[in-house]
Amino acid sequence: MIRIGDYWSYLQGEFGATLLPIVWNFIILLSIPTLTLILWVIFWPLWLTYVRSKNFFGIKYVILEVRLPREMMKSPKAMELFLHSIHNTADGNWIAQYIKGETRPWYSLELVSIEGRVKFMIWSEDQRKIGLMSALYAQFPGIEIHEVEDYTKGVQYDKETMKLWAAEFKFTQDDPYPIKTYIDYGLDKDPKEEFKVDPLVPVLEFLGSVGPNQQVWIQFIVRAHKKEIRKPGTLFVKVDEWKEKAEELKNKIMMRDAKSKISGTKDKESGRTTPPTLSEGEKDIVAALDRSITKLPFDVGIRALYFGKKESYVAPFGIGGIIGGMKNFNTEHLNGFKPNSDMWMGPLDLPWSDFRSIRKHRAARNALLAYKMRSFFYTPFTDGKQLVLNTEELATIYHFPGANAMTPTLDRIPSKKAGAPANLPI
Repeated sequence: MIRIGDYWSYLQGEFGATLLPIVWNFIILLSIPTLTLILWVIFWPLWLTYVRSKNFFGIKYVILEVRLPREMMKSPKAMELFLHSIHNTADGNWIAQYIKGETRPWYSLELVSIEGRVKFMIWSEDQRKIGLMSALYAQFPGIEIHEVEDYTKGVQYDKETMKLWAAEFKFTQDDPYPIKTYIDYGLDKDPKEEFKVDPLVPVLEFLGSVGPNQQVWIQFIVRAHKKEIRKPGTLFVKVDEWKEKAEELKNKIMMRDAKSKISGTKDKESGRTTPPTLSEGEKDIVAALDRSITKLPFDVGIRALYFGKKESYVAPFGIGGIIGGMKNFNTEHLNGFKPNSDMWMGPLDLPWSDFRSIRKHRAARNALLAYKMRSFFYTPFTDGKQLVLNTEELATIYHFPGANAMTPTLDRIPSKKAGAPANLPI
């Protein structure tokens, strides 16, 4: 009878000299890709966070306040042309991205009400300031641009003396559906001021009605949208998912219309078959999608804060005003905005689900910090819902209004500037 011990001794004697080294070599070879994968999964994101943070804090940033003339005769089309000038998809080469930590440039277009004083602000890298100002002056020659101190610096969250509500916004429908734009409101035709219907004006009126010891901040963080999704079955070919979904949606509507025309609808009295056509709503969707994908797209993050001293804070006014203002761009058959309930939505409904409001206060501090850092696409705050808006849509929600915006607390230039006459004596 052969015992296991004897058989093992036999194997060691016969194959030990060759088998064990092979096994050890196999284990070592297997551990190399395993260890590499572990290092890649764990340490590569940490490295990117480190180099990008180092790059971010090594750059100087500026806040530009834009003051409007009393008579602004430009339509939102001018803002759309300005947006073309900041549509920069360059990420840099691999050394710039992964060694130096450089990123695609982003900007923050901001609407601010400080105790009712309404201001238009733009946050940017200091090195891009001259280009920004030149592009703005080219489209809006009557404006004034001032570099000012960051208005967020002096605000710190104090749970004992203040209340703060924050929200980020997402779409009401799938991303490819466009929102109602200034063209739908007829503002592309430059009508007379008394006939203009500007969806931004109610937002400005709300901001102008903010009382003492209260502030409302709204920011649209933008960067140029580019192809980032790798095409299935390829290694290096990338596709624009936003545009492909829009084309797919449009084709789906047109295909359904084609099938319905083939089948038709039979009239009982005449016996004739009448081919149906697209409804007015479907025609609007197809036309809007067609127009949407022909324009330059931006990745956009929308964030809003309402805060004030406890005795002045009025939740229905501030929260309702922000959400109601964003609804001015909504339509039932296209798209719109609604708060993203997954991101810092204020106090929880059930007091026992948040002991001593610890989570609420932490969310308030994080929301304020995210706003101050203008962080959305890159660490540390990347959990928000990223939207894609083209230049037409973005110019609708952020543009300089005309004289039909009668908000008295909107800072405007008191008098119109003009050049000196050419025939002045020397």
